[in-house]
Amino acid sequence: MKTASAEIFRKYTTDEVFDRIKPCSSVSDMWRKVSAEYADTVAINDGGETHTFAELESDAALFRGLLPDGGRIGIIAPNSYGFVKAFIAAVTAGKTCLIMPAGLPAEAVYGLSMQLGLAAVVHTDETADRMSVLSKAAPNVKIISAADSGKEPVPASDVPGDVPAVIMFTGGTTGKSKGAVLSNRAFMRGTVNGCYGIKDVFGQKYLLVLPFSHVFGLIRNLMTSLYTGSTLFICRSNKDMFRDIAVFRPTIMVMVPALAEMALTLSKKFGRNMLGQDLRTIICGAAAVPPYLIREYASMGITLLPGYGLTESANLVSGNPESLKKPDSVGIMYPGMEYRIEDGELWLKGENMMDGYIGDDNSAAYTDGWFRTGDLVRIDDDGFLYITGRIKEIIVLPNGENISPAEVEASFSALNCVQDCELYEDKTENGSSVLVLEVLPRMTELGKLPEEERAGRLRAMIEEVNASLPAYKRYNRLCIRDTDFPRTPAMKILRHGKKQ
Repeated sequence: MKTASAEIFRKYTTDEVFDRIKPCSSVSDMWRKVSAEYADTVAINDGGETHTFAELESDAALFRGLLPDGGRIGIIAPNSYGFVKAFIAAVTAGKTCLIMPAGLPAEAVYGLSMQLGLAAVVHTDETADRMSVLSKAAPNVKIISAADSGKEPVPASDVPGDVPAVIMFTGGTTGKSKGAVLSNRAFMRGTVNGCYGIKDVFGQKYLLVLPFSHVFGLIRNLMTSLYTGSTLFICRSNKDMFRDIAVFRPTIMVMVPALAEMALTLSKKFGRNMLGQDLRTIICGAAAVPPYLIREYASMGITLLPGYGLTESANLVSGNPESLKKPDSVGIMYPGMEYRIEDGELWLKGENMMDGYIGDDNSAAYTDGWFRTGDLVRIDDDGFLYITGRIKEIIVLPNGENISPAEVEASFSALNCVQDCELYEDKTENGSSVLVLEVLPRMTELGKLPEEERAGRLRAMIEEVNASLPAYKRYNRLCIRDTDFPRTPAMKILRHGKKQ
C-alpha cells in the first residue's frame, strides 16, 4: 500500500500558489472562506448575466429558507445559475443533493424521489414539466423552482465532513447505473486536488461545457473554479461553445478528448485557435487522451493535462503535470489517495473515496475495505500511472491468451493519422474467433497527403504497427470508418457488444 502526498506537486507551481492550496473539511467550510475573500469577484457568468461571490451567497442564503428540515434534496436542472444557487444553498445547509441528469423523464424523477426518500426536488423552467408525475403521486415531496427565493436569509450551517454531500449516478464497476454517495470530506478532497499540477490556478476564467450531472463537470469545473476564486462562464449549449469562447476568452477549460479533438480540427481548418488566444490550460479526462492532442496543443501554446478519475473517487485519482514528457500517462496520484495494485488491478482507499453505492450491495466493489476500480494499470519508476485496460473488457482467445483492448488500441492511437480506434472479438460464419480493429482516421493529418494516396498510406501505417505486435494481439480484420463511433453521454466510445 502507498499513500500519495501533495508535496510532489510543489515543483509545478510557485511556493506562493502551492501554499494557498489548503484542504477544507466541508463545502460549508470552503464556501464561507471564498464567498468572503472573493466577494466582489464574478463567480458565475450565465450567458452574459454575471453574479459575484457575494451575490451568489446572498441568493443561496435566501434559497436555504425554502428547504425542508429533513430528507435529501433532488436537483434536476441544466447547467445554469439556478443550479449553482440551489446546489450551494442545499449542500451548505447540510443537505445531501441527488444530482439528476437534466434529461431524466418525469416517471424516473418520481421513482427516484420515492426510492431515495427525497424531501424536495428543485427544478428550473427547462425541467418544470418533469414534476408532473411527482406533484400528483407524491404531494408530500416539496417542489421548488430554482428561481424562487425565501423571505429571510439563512446562514450556512456548520457541516461535519462525514455528512453526505452528493449522490451522483455512475455506471460503477459492474456496468449497472448506481448512486455513489460522496461525503463533504470526499467532495472537498476532489475539489482541492483539482488545483495541483497547474502553474496558475487561482483567479482564472473557466468555460463550462460538461454537464453538472457528470462528476467531472460538477467537481473539477464548478467546485474547483469556486475554490480558486475564478469565474465560470456557463455555456448553455455546446453548439454555442465557440461563440461563447470568443466572447468570454477563458484561460482554463475542462474537456473530454472528443471535444478537444473537435476544437483542434476546427483550429487547423480555419487557421486560428478556436479555443481563444487567452486559453493556456486544458484539463482533459473521462476517456483516453491521445498523445497527438497533447503535442498539437503544445504547438499552439496550450498545455493539455490528462488525468484519471472515477465518480466513486470524487472524480480525481491522478493528474499528469508532465504530459509532454510522459504523454501516455494519466499522471501522479493526488493527495489523500491510498492505492495498491493486485493482479494488475488498481485498488483504492482514501478520504476522497465514496461512502458506497446507495441502496445497493457494495460487496462486489470492495475487498477488505479496498475499492476495486476494475482498471488494469502499471506505475513507472517516477510514480506515474498508466491505464492498460479494463478487466471487464479483457478478450480471452480460444487458445487461452488474454488481450487488453485498450493496451493494443494505444499502439495504433499513437499514429497521428488515427483519431480513435476499437479492438474487439468477432465470430465468423463457422464460429471461429477473429480480432477486428475499427479505425476512425484523423482527417486533418490524412488530408496532408494526395487524395489518391490516403487510403493506401493509412492502411500501410496501421499494418506496420500490427506487424510489430505479438502474433496473438494482431487484428485479423481492419475496418476504416467514415463516421464517428457511437458514444456514451460522456463521449466515450460505446464499445462493441454494448451497441444498441
